[in-house]
Amino acid sequence: MNRYSRHIILSEIGQEGQDKISKAKVLVIGAGGLGCPILQYLTAAGIGTLGIVDFDVVELSNLQRQVLFGTSSLGENKAVAAKKRLEDLNNSISIISYPEKLTHKNAIELFNQYDIIVDGSDNFATRYLVNDASVITNKPLVFGSIYKFEGQVSVFNYNSGPSYRCLFPTPPEKGTVPNCSEIGVLGVLPGIIGTMQANEVLKIILGLGQPLSGKLLCYNALNNQTITLKINRSTSEIETVLSKKNSFHTQDIEEVCDIEIDTISITEAINLKEIQIIDVRETHETPKIESLDVTCIPLSVLESQLEKINPEKKKVIFCQSGIRSKKAVSMLKAFEINNCYSVIEGALEIDEFCQKASRLTD
Repeated sequence: MNRYSRHIILSEIGQEGQDKISKAKVLVIGAGGLGCPILQYLTAAGIGTLGIVDFDVVELSNLQRQVLFGTSSLGENKAVAAKKRLEDLNNSISIISYPEKLTHKNAIELFNQYDIIVDGSDNFATRYLVNDASVITNKPLVFGSIYKFEGQVSVFNYNSGPSYRCLFPTPPEKGTVPNCSEIGVLGVLPGIIGTMQANEVLKIILGLGQPLSGKLLCYNALNNQTITLKINRSTSEIETVLSKKNSFHTQDIEEVCDIEIDTISITEAINLKEIQIIDVRETHETPKIESLDVTCIPLSVLESQLEKINPEKKKVIFCQSGIRSKKAVSMLKAFEINNCYSVIEGALEIDEFCQKASRLTD
């Protein structure tokens, strides 16, 4: 009574509502930037059974935003470290850690043990896996994602509402979208989005308010603006997922984003013979790299300037960070232009390397 008194004195919740929370079973996928605040607030709220799935270990770079962990957690599995911290926060609930990777082989069995699934993952392959397993097991899915200074929140597969695939039917090609380690993220952003996700979980359990089913809430941390977009249910997308129910456990988690992009380092590229170096940055992105013989074809006009590409040479393609160059390789493959490689490093690293190489040559 004392622990949850601030809930119980709310007429909209009361003892009956708190009992609903205490009987609820929630599975959280990922104990990273989003997972940490989700887990903290659901633990504090008194969720009866809380599952945590994460195979990763705590690293120093995580501490900027993953507030469940400290330096004493470095090297520990995140699910195990999170359970240890959360049990100190609330020892009256059941917290189960799954220090393993979520796969098509274990997802259905896991999801069947819980009432609500919360997606705190950071990659598209897992998001599509989580969505499909939620559809097959008919579990509501609370979704969240972050990118630099922006975040998104929604509720999928709730009361015959749309699924994640209704919003994003086609996964992006593997390696064409940066994650936090490649592009960065404002440290407090996952706290904001993760807390919103925890709020959606409690709304669903309590039957309060209007869950974000059929809606995508978009948040911008730089100006505190929010935009809510409507999502329509696609019966065909959901039926496609359900049609694969019997073979679901045989699928590979990477199949949803299985288009491989050939990559190369700048040191490897320079040592190749008969190459064409292509810069797909836009024309306003300066400075250009003067020490290389470079063909400049902005990604935005690549399809209309294919005649500039030498079919006899190996194509070494770079951009500012390595993301657009992967997209360019994928586009060229679609036009059956082969021997294309995306440079791993970004333009700044390439320029620095070339300057050093030039000084050594001089």
